[in-house]
Amino acid sequence: MDKKDYYVHLERLQIELSKLQDWVTATGYRAVVLFEGRDTAGKGGTIRALTEKLSPRVFRTVALPKPSDRQQTQWYFQRYVEHLPAAGEVVLFDRSWYNRAGVEVVMGFCTEQQRDDFLAVCPGFEQELVRDGINLVKYWLEVSSSEQKKRLQERIDERVKNWKFSGMDIEARRRWYDYSRARDIMMDATDTELNPWHIVSADDQRAARLNCLSHLLSVIPYHDTSTDPIELPPRGKDNQYDDQAAMQNRRYVLEHFK
Repeated sequence: MDKKDYYVHLERLQIELSKLQDWVTATGYRAVVLFEGRDTAGKGGTIRALTEKLSPRVFRTVALPKPSDRQQTQWYFQRYVEHLPAAGEVVLFDRSWYNRAGVEVVMGFCTEQQRDDFLAVCPGFEQELVRDGINLVKYWLEVSSSEQKKRLQERIDERVKNWKFSGMDIEARRRWYDYSRARDIMMDATDTELNPWHIVSADDQRAARLNCLSHLLSVIPYHDTSTDPIELPPRGKDNQYDDQAAMQNRRYVLEHFK
């Protein structure tokens, strides 16, 4: 997608997202949005496009690290539950409890039986979230094998992207079809009428971000709560104090760029 067109559409969607944010705050609305998909599918970039102009106190991003030894002994959903939204919050999970149905089972961090037990419980868990008033939206970003290979190579070749690359990426590439089977088993068990999966074609990253943001706006029943424009008051007067003179001898950063 052309970069100029992308930013034109992105700005329009971000304005609508700001209206959504005001409505969420005003109404106490709660939502959870899950972003899942293969490595390099663009989950992080989509979340950044979504939250770029929003308050992190209203739209919270959760990307949990590897569970601690203590967390591994907890009820599986426990460490996710503590991040669920309070009134006036939208929580965005950059990978979620579906790790158990994907990376954990594919990489051998859990057994197939543990995965099956998770899939048996998961629809009921999600149903309880909805019953409690939380809107749950689930996205799967789907990227092709050739595009994944290209993006992984970019992570290797481009210095500023090296941090994105790890040994797990090599294994993910090697186990492409294992991930495909795990994806299909997961969706067969959890793509329900109440909490369906929404698939985002992600080979074109810019189009994928726009399509995802547009869809999210379409599934939340918000409206514009804008009020009259706010006018700034004039600055107060104080003829006894020169606030700029007090700054003359402070330590300023050298201005290498002007």
